[in-house]
Amino acid sequence: MHGDDIAQLMYLGLLGAAIAGYFLVSNRDRLGQVAQQAAIWGLIFIGAIAGVGLWSDIRRDVIPRQTVFSEEARVEVPRAPDGHYYLTLQINDTPVRFVVDTGATDVVLTRQDATRVGLDPGELAFFGEARTANGVVQTAPVRLDEVRLGPIEDNGMRAFVNSGEMDDSLLGMAYLNRFERIEFARDRMILSR
Repeated sequence: MHGDDIAQLMYLGLLGAAIAGYFLVSNRDRLGQVAQQAAIWGLIFIGAIAGVGLWSDIRRDVIPRQTVFSEEARVEVPRAPDGHYYLTLQINDTPVRFVVDTGATDVVLTRQDATRVGLDPGELAFFGEARTANGVVQTAPVRLDEVRLGPIEDNGMRAFVNSGEMDDSLLGMAYLNRFERIEFARDRMILSR
């Protein structure tokens, strides 16, 4: 700790002591009730700190995620709370989150995801067009050197980079058709090769 940190800690300690002293003096005729309320607020404060500290663990356990069964070359993907299915693929050893879109023909990367996997959108030729819910956008064809989903690997896969704004990259039928079987059972999508 530096000198400034110690001074701030001492200031906060004195301020806390002054506030606690005021409460004790102003409520001296009902100290039992004040102690009970202080204990309740203390437990609420400790619970809030624990919740913030454990949030990443809670989020990991509550949010559904894909499961890869290597021996069977099968992937199970739970439906997300928003009703979509999301898959995380390793593209050139970089994890990329895709929204599964059975209405899309191709695999389409956002400009940000394209940059993350080693493609420079500034050097791509955006001469293709795609019709989306937001209108017509320009696209650039690319080849993805390596696409992996657990033990399932595809090389030299054709994809496109979208010039428009997209929240997530799209995983269309060009990739999904590489699986022998696609089925939906309850709230899960099951892909088998």
